[in-house]
Amino acid sequence: MKETVKTSRTAGYLEKIFRSLNKKYFDGQLEEPIITIQSTPRAYGHVTVAKSWRKGEEHRHELNIGAGTLDRPIENVVATVLHECVHLWNMQQGVQDCSRGGAYHNKKFRDAATARDLKISYDAKIGWSITEPTEALCDFIIEQGWTDISMNRIEWSYTPRGTGTGSGVGTPTTGTTPPTKNGHTRKYRCPCCGNSVRATKKVHIACLDCGFSMVQV
Repeated sequence: MKETVKTSRTAGYLEKIFRSLNKKYFDGQLEEPIITIQSTPRAYGHVTVAKSWRKGEEHRHELNIGAGTLDRPIENVVATVLHECVHLWNMQQGVQDCSRGGAYHNKKFRDAATARDLKISYDAKIGWSITEPTEALCDFIIEQGWTDISMNRIEWSYTPRGTGTGSGVGTPTTGTTPPTKNGHTRKYRCPCCGNSVRATKKVHIACLDCGFSMVQV
């Protein structure tokens, strides 16, 4: 895949990720949102409660990924997208999975998320919101060949929390807070030709094109 170094290409990449997650975890039944890349200083992502975008005669929800969080390991970015997909699914099903202005995630969210290969941890202020990819989700990401996004907005004031911001029709339901920026997969690269692969555990692997052992990077 070409490097994601343009916002248009990155947005298209996120749309591709959404569609694959929709097919795998929701049988393709999620209504497709408008995917945006905007600054969200206190969150990794959000979805809007209302359908705040119009496309032709249709109205759609917004699914946003924080512009200052794009360069996290791809498994964390995908976990954020999937987290927001769970919110979209619950809204479609008429399930209220948040309270306190969308900040506090209840057990209904936790159960729907864990059923879809997310690890959800509890925080007293934001509930069952802290999100990590499971090994099963990491395996799926590797199968898809998804790689890290090579661009990021520099936001010196960025402080990850668990809540989104906003009001009125565009109020986000949530922010997504994985605990660290550390990845859950390992990346190996051939020192000769630069071919690279990912693995969910430490492996010894060689590049068959060059005959060199790959090194972890």
